[in-house]
Amino acid sequence: MAKMPWMLAALALVAGVLLDLFAPEPYTGLPLLAAAPLVAGATLSFRSALAVVCVTCVVSVAVDIERGRPATPLFVDLAVVGVIGVLALAVNRLIVRQGRDLALARDVAEAVQRAALPDPPREVGPLAVAAGYTAAQAEARIGGDLFAVQETPFGVRMIIGDVRGKGIAAVAAVSVAIGAFRQEAEYAPNLATLGERMDEAMARTAARSGPVISTEGFTTAVLAEVSADGEVLSLVNRGHPPPYLVHDGQVVRLDPTAPQLPLGVGLGDIAPGGSVAVDVVRLPLGASLLLVTDGVTEARDKRGTFYDPVSSGRMRRRFRDPDALVDALTKDVGRWTEGKHDDDMAILVVTRRRRPPHAV
Repeated sequence: MAKMPWMLAALALVAGVLLDLFAPEPYTGLPLLAAAPLVAGATLSFRSALAVVCVTCVVSVAVDIERGRPATPLFVDLAVVGVIGVLALAVNRLIVRQGRDLALARDVAEAVQRAALPDPPREVGPLAVAAGYTAAQAEARIGGDLFAVQETPFGVRMIIGDVRGKGIAAVAAVSVAIGAFRQEAEYAPNLATLGERMDEAMARTAARSGPVISTEGFTTAVLAEVSADGEVLSLVNRGHPPPYLVHDGQVVRLDPTAPQLPLGVGLGDIAPGGSVAVDVVRLPLGASLLLVTDGVTEARDKRGTFYDPVSSGRMRRRFRDPDALVDALTKDVGRWTEGKHDDDMAILVVTRRRRPPHAV
Protein backbone atom coordinates (compact mmCIF):
# COMPACT_ATOMS: atom_id res chain seq x y z
CA MET A 1 0.00 0.00 0.00
CA ALA A 2 2.89 2.38 0.66
CA LYS A 3 3.94 2.07 -2.98
CA MET A 4 0.49 2.87 -4.36
CA PRO A 5 0.86 6.72 -4.38
CA TRP A 6 4.17 6.40 -6.23
CA MET A 7 2.59 4.04 -8.75
CA LEU A 8 -0.31 6.41 -9.39
CA ALA A 9 2.01 9.38 -9.93
CA ALA A 10 4.25 7.31 -12.21
CA LEU A 11 1.25 6.00 -14.16
CA ALA A 12 -0.04 9.53 -14.77
CA LEU A 13 3.43 10.63 -15.88
CA VAL A 14 3.99 7.69 -18.25
CA ALA A 15 0.49 7.94 -19.71
CA GLY A 16 0.99 11.66 -20.34
CA VAL A 17 4.29 11.03 -22.14
CA LEU A 18 2.80 8.29 -24.33
CA LEU A 19 -0.15 10.46 -25.31
CA ASP A 20 2.16 13.34 -26.09
CA LEU A 21 4.35 11.16 -28.30
CA PHE A 22 1.79 9.00 -30.08
CA ALA A 23 -1.65 10.63 -29.87
CA PRO A 24 -2.81 12.39 -33.04
CA GLU A 25 -2.96 16.16 -33.04
CA PRO A 26 -4.48 18.18 -31.44
CA TYR A 27 -4.61 15.74 -28.52
CA THR A 28 -1.77 15.98 -26.01
CA GLY A 29 -0.82 14.34 -22.75
CA LEU A 30 -0.50 17.62 -20.88
CA PRO A 31 -3.51 16.99 -18.55
CA LEU A 32 -2.07 13.67 -17.44
CA LEU A 33 1.39 15.15 -17.03
CA ALA A 34 -0.13 17.84 -14.84
CA ALA A 35 -2.01 15.17 -12.87
CA ALA A 36 1.24 13.56 -11.72
CA PRO A 37 2.22 16.49 -9.41
CA LEU A 38 -1.34 16.65 -8.07
CA VAL A 39 -1.30 12.97 -7.14
CA ALA A 40 2.13 13.35 -5.54
CA GLY A 41 1.15 16.46 -3.62
CA ALA A 42 -1.93 14.80 -2.17
CA THR A 43 -0.33 11.46 -1.25
CA LEU A 44 3.45 11.78 -0.83
CA SER A 45 5.80 13.67 1.45
CA PHE A 46 6.80 17.23 0.55
CA ARG A 47 10.25 16.20 -0.65
CA SER A 48 8.86 13.37 -2.77
CA ALA A 49 6.19 15.64 -4.22
CA LEU A 50 8.82 18.26 -5.04
CA ALA A 51 10.87 15.61 -6.84
CA VAL A 52 7.83 14.57 -8.89
CA VAL A 53 7.14 18.21 -9.80
CA CYS A 54 10.73 18.70 -10.99
CA VAL A 55 10.75 15.46 -12.99
CA THR A 56 7.41 16.36 -14.59
CA CYS A 57 8.71 19.78 -15.66
CA VAL A 58 11.81 18.20 -17.23
CA VAL A 59 9.72 15.54 -18.98
CA SER A 60 7.31 18.18 -20.33
CA VAL A 61 10.20 20.13 -21.91
CA ALA A 62 11.83 16.97 -23.26
CA VAL A 63 8.63 15.73 -24.89
CA ASP A 64 7.92 19.10 -26.49
CA ILE A 65 11.45 19.20 -27.91
CA GLU A 66 11.04 15.64 -29.18
CA ARG A 67 7.80 16.61 -30.91
CA GLY A 68 9.49 19.66 -32.44
CA ARG A 69 7.09 22.16 -30.92
CA PRO A 70 7.91 25.88 -31.09
CA ALA A 71 9.26 27.73 -28.10
CA THR A 72 5.96 29.39 -27.20
CA PRO A 73 3.94 26.15 -26.77
CA LEU A 74 6.94 24.66 -24.98
CA PHE A 75 7.02 27.44 -22.39
CA VAL A 76 3.24 27.42 -22.07
CA ASP A 77 3.26 23.69 -21.30
CA LEU A 78 6.10 24.19 -18.83
CA ALA A 79 4.23 27.05 -17.15
CA VAL A 80 1.06 24.97 -16.82
CA VAL A 81 2.93 22.04 -15.28
CA GLY A 82 4.93 24.36 -13.04
CA VAL A 83 1.88 26.26 -11.73
CA ILE A 84 0.00 23.02 -11.04
CA GLY A 85 3.14 21.69 -9.34
CA VAL A 86 3.30 24.73 -7.04
CA LEU A 87 -0.39 24.30 -6.21
CA ALA A 88 0.22 20.62 -5.50
CA LEU A 89 3.02 21.49 -3.07
CA ALA A 90 0.74 24.01 -1.35
CA VAL A 91 -1.95 21.35 -1.05
CA ASN A 92 0.65 19.00 0.42
CA ARG A 93 1.50 21.50 3.16
CA LEU A 94 -2.18 22.03 3.95
CA ILE A 95 -2.81 18.29 4.19
CA VAL A 96 0.16 17.84 6.52
CA ARG A 97 -0.98 20.72 8.73
CA GLN A 98 -4.54 19.44 8.90
CA GLY A 99 -3.26 15.98 9.72
CA ARG A 100 -1.29 17.35 12.65
CA ASP A 101 -4.28 19.34 13.89
CA LEU A 102 -6.52 16.30 13.62
CA ALA A 103 -4.02 14.11 15.47
CA LEU A 104 -3.78 16.72 18.24
CA ALA A 105 -7.57 16.96 18.49
CA ARG A 106 -7.84 13.17 18.74
CA ASP A 107 -5.17 13.04 21.44
CA VAL A 108 -6.98 15.73 23.44
CA ALA A 109 -10.32 13.94 23.01
CA GLU A 110 -8.77 10.66 24.12
CA ALA A 111 -7.24 12.33 27.17
CA VAL A 112 -10.63 13.84 28.05
CA GLN A 113 -12.31 10.48 27.71
CA ARG A 114 -9.68 8.73 29.82
CA ALA A 115 -10.12 11.39 32.50
CA ALA A 116 -13.89 10.87 32.46
CA LEU A 117 -13.67 7.09 32.10
CA PRO A 118 -10.53 5.70 33.80
CA ASP A 119 -9.76 2.00 33.79
CA PRO A 120 -11.44 0.16 36.69
CA PRO A 121 -9.33 -1.40 39.46
CA ARG A 122 -8.11 -4.94 38.86
CA GLU A 123 -9.46 -6.19 42.21
CA VAL A 124 -12.33 -4.87 44.30
CA GLY A 125 -13.51 -6.70 47.41
CA PRO A 126 -14.23 -10.34 46.52
CA LEU A 127 -14.10 -9.61 42.78
CA ALA A 128 -11.51 -9.62 40.03
CA VAL A 129 -12.28 -7.01 37.37
CA ALA A 130 -11.50 -6.58 33.66
CA ALA A 131 -12.82 -4.22 31.01
CA GLY A 132 -12.43 -3.69 27.29
CA TYR A 133 -13.38 -0.99 24.84
CA THR A 134 -13.43 -1.25 21.04
CA ALA A 135 -14.22 1.83 18.96
CA ALA A 136 -16.48 1.48 15.94
CA GLN A 137 -13.70 2.97 13.81
CA ALA A 138 -9.99 2.92 14.43
CA GLU A 139 -9.87 6.71 13.94
CA ALA A 140 -12.62 7.35 16.49
CA ARG A 141 -11.19 7.04 19.97
CA ILE A 142 -14.05 8.82 21.63
CA GLY A 143 -17.60 7.64 22.26
CA GLY A 144 -20.52 7.35 24.64
CA ASP A 145 -20.04 3.95 26.28
CA LEU A 146 -19.24 4.00 29.99
CA PHE A 147 -18.44 1.68 32.88
CA ALA A 148 -17.27 1.99 36.48
CA VAL A 149 -16.68 -0.23 39.50
CA GLN A 150 -16.63 1.07 43.05
CA GLU A 151 -16.39 -0.46 46.53
CA THR A 152 -19.02 1.04 48.83
CA PRO A 153 -20.37 0.43 52.36
CA PHE A 154 -23.13 -1.66 50.74
CA GLY A 155 -20.86 -3.89 48.65
CA VAL A 156 -19.20 -3.55 45.28
CA ARG A 157 -21.32 -1.49 42.93
CA MET A 158 -20.84 -1.12 39.19
CA ILE A 159 -22.43 0.41 36.15
CA ILE A 160 -22.23 -0.08 32.41
CA GLY A 161 -24.09 2.25 30.11
CA ASP A 162 -24.41 3.94 26.77
CA VAL A 163 -25.28 7.61 26.37
CA ARG A 164 -27.13 8.75 23.29
CA GLY A 165 -24.86 10.50 20.82
CA LYS A 166 -21.19 10.62 19.90
CA GLY A 167 -18.19 12.89 20.14
CA ILE A 168 -17.48 15.57 22.74
CA ALA A 169 -21.16 15.89 23.70
CA ALA A 170 -21.25 12.17 24.48
CA VAL A 171 -18.12 12.44 26.63
CA ALA A 172 -19.72 15.29 28.58
CA ALA A 173 -22.75 13.07 29.24
CA VAL A 174 -20.45 10.20 30.24
CA SER A 175 -18.74 12.51 32.73
CA VAL A 176 -22.10 13.45 34.26
CA ALA A 177 -23.26 9.82 34.48
CA ILE A 178 -20.00 8.57 36.01
CA GLY A 179 -19.89 11.50 38.44
CA ALA A 180 -23.46 10.87 39.56
CA PHE A 181 -22.75 7.16 39.99
CA ARG A 182 -19.60 7.66 42.06
CA GLN A 183 -21.31 10.21 44.29
CA GLU A 184 -24.59 8.41 44.88
CA ALA A 185 -23.15 4.88 45.06
CA GLU A 186 -21.58 5.77 48.41
CA TYR A 187 -24.85 6.83 50.03
CA ALA A 188 -27.84 5.25 48.27
CA PRO A 189 -29.06 2.38 50.48
CA ASN A 190 -30.03 0.18 47.51
CA LEU A 191 -29.81 0.02 43.72
CA ALA A 192 -33.36 1.29 43.25
CA THR A 193 -32.52 4.48 45.13
CA LEU A 194 -29.19 4.74 43.33
CA GLY A 195 -30.95 4.64 39.97
CA GLU A 196 -33.51 7.22 41.06
CA ARG A 197 -30.84 9.62 42.32
CA MET A 198 -28.78 9.23 39.17
CA ASP A 199 -31.89 9.83 37.10
CA GLU A 200 -32.60 13.05 38.99
CA ALA A 201 -29.00 14.26 38.73
CA MET A 202 -28.82 13.63 35.00
CA ALA A 203 -32.23 15.18 34.37
CA ARG A 204 -31.16 18.32 36.26
CA THR A 205 -27.99 18.57 34.19
CA ALA A 206 -29.97 18.15 30.98
CA ALA A 207 -32.44 20.84 32.07
CA ARG A 208 -29.62 23.31 32.73
CA SER A 209 -28.32 22.69 29.23
CA GLY A 210 -31.53 24.06 27.72
CA PRO A 211 -34.77 22.60 26.36
CA VAL A 212 -34.39 18.84 25.96
CA ILE A 213 -36.82 16.56 24.16
CA SER A 214 -37.68 13.45 26.17
CA THR A 215 -36.02 11.22 23.56
CA GLU A 216 -32.73 13.12 23.70
CA GLY A 217 -29.88 13.04 26.18
CA PHE A 218 -30.73 9.76 27.91
CA THR A 219 -28.43 6.96 29.08
CA THR A 220 -29.23 3.28 29.07
CA ALA A 221 -27.53 1.48 31.94
CA VAL A 222 -27.30 -1.62 34.08
CA LEU A 223 -26.59 -1.03 37.77
CA ALA A 224 -25.18 -4.01 39.67
CA GLU A 225 -24.23 -4.71 43.28
CA VAL A 226 -22.30 -7.64 44.71
CA SER A 227 -22.53 -8.17 48.45
CA ALA A 228 -19.41 -7.91 50.60
CA ASP A 229 -19.12 -11.71 50.79
CA GLY A 230 -19.59 -12.03 47.03
CA GLU A 231 -22.58 -14.37 47.24
CA VAL A 232 -25.46 -12.10 46.25
CA LEU A 233 -25.79 -10.20 42.98
CA SER A 234 -28.43 -7.48 42.59
CA LEU A 235 -29.32 -5.86 39.28
CA VAL A 236 -31.33 -2.90 38.04
CA ASN A 237 -31.69 -2.55 34.28
CA ARG A 238 -32.56 0.89 32.92
CA GLY A 239 -33.28 0.13 29.28
CA HIS A 240 -29.91 -1.49 28.57
CA PRO A 241 -28.96 -4.85 27.00
CA PRO A 242 -29.15 -7.45 29.79
CA PRO A 243 -25.97 -8.82 31.41
CA TYR A 244 -24.90 -12.47 31.42
CA LEU A 245 -23.86 -14.92 34.10
CA VAL A 246 -20.93 -17.03 32.91
CA HIS A 247 -20.11 -20.11 34.98
CA ASP A 248 -18.84 -23.65 34.36
CA GLY A 249 -19.11 -23.38 30.58
CA GLN A 250 -22.64 -21.97 30.68
CA VAL A 251 -23.83 -18.50 29.63
CA VAL A 252 -27.16 -17.33 31.05
CA ARG A 253 -28.79 -14.05 30.09
CA LEU A 254 -30.16 -12.14 33.07
CA ASP A 255 -33.27 -10.48 31.68
CA PRO A 256 -35.00 -7.90 33.92
CA THR A 257 -38.31 -8.89 35.48
CA ALA A 258 -39.85 -5.55 34.49
CA PRO A 259 -38.96 -2.94 31.83
CA GLN A 260 -37.66 0.43 32.99
CA LEU A 261 -36.84 3.69 31.27
CA PRO A 262 -33.25 4.86 30.69
CA LEU A 263 -31.55 7.30 33.03
CA GLY A 264 -31.93 11.00 32.38
CA VAL A 265 -35.38 10.82 30.81
CA GLY A 266 -36.85 12.33 33.96
CA LEU A 267 -40.07 10.29 33.92
CA GLY A 268 -39.22 7.76 36.61
CA ASP A 269 -39.69 4.02 36.12
CA ILE A 270 -42.47 1.96 34.59
CA ALA A 271 -42.23 -1.10 36.80
CA PRO A 272 -45.56 -2.54 38.13
CA GLY A 273 -46.79 -0.77 41.24
CA GLY A 274 -44.57 2.25 40.62
CA SER A 275 -41.46 0.73 42.24
CA VAL A 276 -38.13 -0.03 40.62
CA ALA A 277 -37.60 -3.75 40.06
CA VAL A 278 -34.40 -5.11 41.63
CA ASP A 279 -33.46 -8.60 40.46
CA VAL A 280 -31.41 -10.73 42.84
CA VAL A 281 -29.44 -13.85 41.86
CA ARG A 282 -26.70 -15.96 43.44
CA LEU A 283 -23.11 -15.47 42.29
CA PRO A 284 -21.24 -18.78 42.72
CA LEU A 285 -17.50 -18.99 43.35
CA GLY A 286 -15.62 -18.57 40.08
CA ALA A 287 -18.69 -17.20 38.28
CA SER A 288 -18.44 -14.04 36.17
CA LEU A 289 -20.91 -11.27 35.57
CA LEU A 290 -20.57 -10.12 31.96
CA LEU A 291 -21.91 -6.65 31.19
CA VAL A 292 -21.89 -5.30 27.63
CA THR A 293 -23.15 -2.43 25.51
CA ASP A 294 -25.18 -2.74 22.33
CA GLY A 295 -21.99 -2.83 20.28
CA VAL A 296 -21.94 -6.51 21.29
CA THR A 297 -25.62 -7.43 21.16
CA GLU A 298 -26.29 -5.55 17.91
CA ALA A 299 -23.20 -6.81 16.08
CA ARG A 300 -24.29 -8.54 12.86
CA ASP A 301 -22.77 -11.08 10.54
CA LYS A 302 -22.93 -10.80 6.73
CA ARG A 303 -26.47 -12.26 6.76
CA GLY A 304 -27.67 -9.61 9.20
CA THR A 305 -27.98 -11.99 12.16
CA PHE A 306 -27.34 -10.47 15.58
CA TYR A 307 -24.56 -11.84 17.75
CA ASP A 308 -25.70 -13.77 20.85
CA PRO A 309 -23.20 -14.75 23.57
CA VAL A 310 -25.61 -17.42 24.85
CA SER A 311 -25.66 -19.37 21.58
CA SER A 312 -21.99 -18.84 20.76
CA GLY A 313 -20.07 -22.08 21.15
CA ARG A 314 -16.81 -20.18 21.74
CA MET A 315 -18.24 -18.63 24.91
CA ARG A 316 -19.26 -21.98 26.38
CA ARG A 317 -16.00 -22.78 28.13
CA ARG A 318 -14.28 -22.06 31.40
CA PHE A 319 -12.26 -18.87 31.64
CA ARG A 320 -9.29 -18.62 33.96
CA ASP A 321 -9.88 -14.92 34.76
CA PRO A 322 -12.04 -11.96 33.65
CA ASP A 323 -9.35 -10.76 31.22
CA ALA A 324 -9.61 -14.04 29.32
CA LEU A 325 -13.39 -13.62 29.06
CA VAL A 326 -13.09 -10.04 27.78
CA ASP A 327 -10.50 -11.12 25.22
CA ALA A 328 -12.55 -14.14 24.08
CA LEU A 329 -15.73 -12.09 23.65
CA THR A 330 -13.95 -9.32 21.76
CA LYS A 331 -12.40 -11.82 19.34
CA ASP A 332 -15.66 -13.75 18.95
CA VAL A 333 -17.59 -10.60 18.02
CA GLY A 334 -14.80 -9.68 15.61
CA ARG A 335 -15.08 -13.07 13.93
CA TRP A 336 -18.86 -12.77 13.78
CA THR A 337 -18.74 -9.37 12.06
CA GLU A 338 -15.56 -10.13 10.08
CA GLY A 339 -13.85 -7.22 11.78
CA LYS A 340 -16.57 -4.65 11.05
CA HIS A 341 -18.03 -2.67 13.95
CA ASP A 342 -21.02 -0.37 13.47
CA ASP A 343 -21.01 0.82 17.08
CA ASP A 344 -18.62 1.20 19.97
CA MET A 345 -18.31 -1.91 22.11
CA ALA A 346 -17.70 -1.79 25.86
CA ILE A 347 -17.29 -4.92 27.99
CA LEU A 348 -17.08 -5.14 31.78
CA VAL A 349 -16.48 -8.45 33.59
CA VAL A 350 -16.36 -9.10 37.33
CA THR A 351 -15.48 -12.56 38.60
CA ARG A 352 -16.03 -13.85 42.12
CA ARG A 353 -12.60 -15.03 43.15
CA ARG A 354 -12.21 -18.51 44.56
CA ARG A 355 -9.75 -17.19 47.12
CA PRO A 356 -10.54 -14.32 49.45
CA PRO A 357 -8.45 -11.15 49.07
CA HIS A 358 -4.83 -11.50 50.29
CA ALA A 359 -5.25 -15.25 50.81
CA VAL A 360 -2.02 -17.20 50.94
